[in-house]
Amino acid sequence: MRKLYYTANALLILMLTLAVSCKKSDTINLTENKTTKKAIEYKKPESAVSYQIQKTKEWLKTNEADSSKSKMDIIYALNRTDKANFKKLDSVVIPADFTGDLVYYLPFPLHVAALQEVSKIIIFSYPTQTFAAYENGELVYTGPTNMGRKKDPTPTGLFFTNWKAEQTTSTFNDEWDLKWNFNIENKLGVGFHQYELPGYPASHSCLRLLEKDAKYLYKFADEWILKDKENVKVKGTPVVVFGSYDFDGPKPWLKLASDPEALNISESEIETQTKPYLKEILENQNLREAEPTKTL
Repeated sequence: MRKLYYTANALLILMLTLAVSCKKSDTINLTENKTTKKAIEYKKPESAVSYQIQKTKEWLKTNEADSSKSKMDIIYALNRTDKANFKKLDSVVIPADFTGDLVYYLPFPLHVAALQEVSKIIIFSYPTQTFAAYENGELVYTGPTNMGRKKDPTPTGLFFTNWKAEQTTSTFNDEWDLKWNFNIENKLGVGFHQYELPGYPASHSCLRLLEKDAKYLYKFADEWILKDKENVKVKGTPVVVFGSYDFDGPKPWLKLASDPEALNISESEIETQTKPYLKEILENQNLREAEPTKTL
């Protein structure tokens, strides 16, 4: 009986030791998951990306019938346009290889180490007419945009997302319906939203997007938290708009035919553009994280 007693105690101690070890291991894994964000794995093109300029009507005659959605999405993004306006363009940029994910055809870098502490940020490039969304320095989404025209340029610098509406009316013209609108400058009425993309900066200072991209950013970004009707308690997601557009020159993406890397935005460029704002961005991020979670 005594032998059986000691054997049972030994088994009990062993089980308790294993249970404690498992708990310690689980805790470590959970901590690692909170602090370490795994980079998204994107599919690279099978060959080095190269481009050529073709007449739109001629390309459509021979390719429209067998063009997949993923293929056309790349072409629309490359030419900063949408399906309705693509046919109106005289010439377009066409890649030789469509096998990669969209990120390899647009200029933003996949990783930005300087943004590792920033939980979420959206960046718009005026020169390339593209945008990117990053989480902890990892590119999670990118696409084309048509920003402010020469007469009504989009303001540059640091902004934060304010309020949003699935559909609202433009402050410039009450006949313009804006879908998936997210305001970033309340006094000027500037925001990003779905609207037609003619393939060049054409807006009245807003940042136009394809509908699928506008819907993504609508869900991705956070609204401000108001203290009362007049004062903001916590700002929304940071938005950085940088650079300038050469309105008198040819469309920048046409340069891709002669130099596939002509529009590439380096990691150091993003670091340079965001560094002046990092302190404010992180301070606001800390305020938001300190806010009590509201449950339904």
